[in-house]
Amino acid sequence: MLYAPAVARAALPLPHLYDRVARHVPAIEWPALAADIAAILDLKARRNAILLAHNYQAPEIFHTVADIVGDSLALAREAAATEADVIVLAGVHFMAETAKVLNPDKVVLIPDEKAGCSLAESIRPEDVLALKARHPGVPVVTYVNTSAAVKAVSDVCCTSGNAKKVVEALGVPKVIMIPDEYLARNIAAQTHVEIVTWNGRCEVHERFTPLDIADIRDIYPDVTVIAHPECPPDVVAASDFAGSTAEMVGFVAARRPRRVALVTECSMGDNVAVHYPEIDFVKPCNLCPHMKRITLGNIRRALETMSPEVTVDPALLAGARASVERMLAIR
Repeated sequence: MLYAPAVARAALPLPHLYDRVARHVPAIEWPALAADIAAILDLKARRNAILLAHNYQAPEIFHTVADIVGDSLALAREAAATEADVIVLAGVHFMAETAKVLNPDKVVLIPDEKAGCSLAESIRPEDVLALKARHPGVPVVTYVNTSAAVKAVSDVCCTSGNAKKVVEALGVPKVIMIPDEYLARNIAAQTHVEIVTWNGRCEVHERFTPLDIADIRDIYPDVTVIAHPECPPDVVAASDFAGSTAEMVGFVAARRPRRVALVTECSMGDNVAVHYPEIDFVKPCNLCPHMKRITLGNIRRALETMSPEVTVDPALLAGARASVERMLAIR
């Protein structure tokens, strides 16, 4: 069958799903993707599996096979509540580890074990213990973008969406906030709590500069710029709004700007744009090489082979779970 720009919708496999990604997937490429999608949907049903997909996943994953989509906080909440036997995490390794911490008796799969995170790799448990020794009695607020081993020696976790709330909920004058230096500095600017930082950075967000924002505004004077709080503070200051990926979505939904620039990972804009065809999405984005390791093909293989399976050292489970559950208890 020949696929031309005017190809009839009915001629495509799974046309109801293609409608969701037609802006991003050429019709000629869809049949190959649809074969994996159909297999994944069947495997999920047979395995009693749920697929959790982060907002940075590609549209063909985010809008066709994912059961739950969202930021790290949303995925953590769903991981804690799911009744599925199998959890597939379309995201990076620390997210799958968090799902396992909250579901030690369930099978948790990560389609590619090499889907890592520069933040998670920037700090070790011994670094946390050294910080505690230098600041006795000061609680450690750990970003979820960390390993289970780091969570296990921390006091409470946070996400970019609830970091300020978590910091202030502790009711103390000073906290240690790890590992994202920029997130910690951006939160410090919003609170009277003193924050001790670590020098970890997100390899996607740290590359943005105020000059990038200025260039966007020069080209699109009417643009609304929304930055992720993992960006440097001067980028956040140059933007109109800063928030987690979930807060970005909420801002766009509530304000409906005519033109918007999401200063974050590239697929975020693609995924939000599907729901708002009337909005012009400018793309000052950087790709996350780790998120892009997840594909329809390796999601299918993970469900076929039930691997790679994520495990967490039983000695770390109690401490890591306590840190995550303390976060989830803060509303």
